[in-house]
Amino acid sequence: MARLPRLSIPGFSHHVIQRGNNQQAIFQTEADRQRMLDLLLEHSAKNNVAIHAYVLMDNHFHLLATPETIEGLPGMMQAVGRSYVRYFNDRVGRTGTLWEGRYHSTVIDAERYLLSCMAYMDLNPVRANMVRSPLEYRWSSHAHYVGQATDKLVTPHPRVWAMGNTPFAREAAYEKWVQAGVSASEQKALTESTLRGWALGGEGFLAALQAHTPRRLRQISPGRPASTPNKTAS
Repeated sequence: MARLPRLSIPGFSHHVIQRGNNQQAIFQTEADRQRMLDLLLEHSAKNNVAIHAYVLMDNHFHLLATPETIEGLPGMMQAVGRSYVRYFNDRVGRTGTLWEGRYHSTVIDAERYLLSCMAYMDLNPVRANMVRSPLEYRWSSHAHYVGQATDKLVTPHPRVWAMGNTPFAREAAYEKWVQAGVSASEQKALTESTLRGWALGGEGFLAALQAHTPRRLRQISPGRPASTPNKTAS
């Protein structure tokens, strides 16, 4: 069966996961991580993609981003992926692939899941026992949102602006949101929807989103007919 094309819909928030091949480290040094951030800054601007949040782990990274065009997100990820692999292979004297196939992404309902997705990403290093709190981890957008750093890569989503009328109010509200944590069910939904490519949101959101794409947005239960044609170009 042909695989479904990735969802890439202008104006909607996308959760992106890129993993290292065979779970190998894709970042070995601080310079590696900085190179990735530099490439994301360069190619997000070139491809008109707003990056709202990110976290760079050892063997994978997450992005939360909104493209302005249908080609924006895949164009950015392709350029970043190719440039980083050339840099990394040259630095360590290796050849061959670095990534575990193509990147994973899907569209999420920003009203329902954007802040939870950001907290999920911020807390990733804590869950991995790398740090005790998100603020201790340098390689995420968390410090920007709690007022401890200015990150030129980050473009806050309107959902964040709605958290308060002043920067201090927004920072305090966001920090409180992250401290409250993300439920196990939300973590599972955010991870599985992205890895499988199914849009994440309620019935109303999915119905509105379907008007923007002929591609199926969710898995069809056994025996249930598809509501839209299954166009499976890759």
